[in-house]
Amino acid sequence: MFQLFHEETVFIIGDAQVSQNNPISKVFSQFFLGVVVDTSNGRIVDAECSATIDLTVRFVRSIFVGRLIEDEEIITSIQKRYFGSSQKALIVAFRDAQRKYKQQFAALST
Repeated sequence: MFQLFHEETVFIIGDAQVSQNNPISKVFSQFFLGVVVDTSNGRIVDAECSATIDLTVRFVRSIFVGRLIEDEEIITSIQKRYFGSSQKALIVAFRDAQRKYKQQFAALST
């Protein structure tokens, strides 16, 4: 059986509300950001978000993959590079994913 992600990875999903005029709200009720994190080093190995076009997913992935889940510079990258109507939702969803990761990681390390 093929296993894409090794045993030390976890999947975390962050979510956020989107405005009613956002095209994402027509397809999804809210915005989701899923990240796969290697718990041995905190590095994001994959990412995907709820989006209406594939280019958005690929672009968002390029912002996250290879960076540390606790890297606050990711927010700056989103603000400087992502000008989609869901920019604020992406930031909120990332913060939610960070919070969930920290809660889970703290629970595992105690």
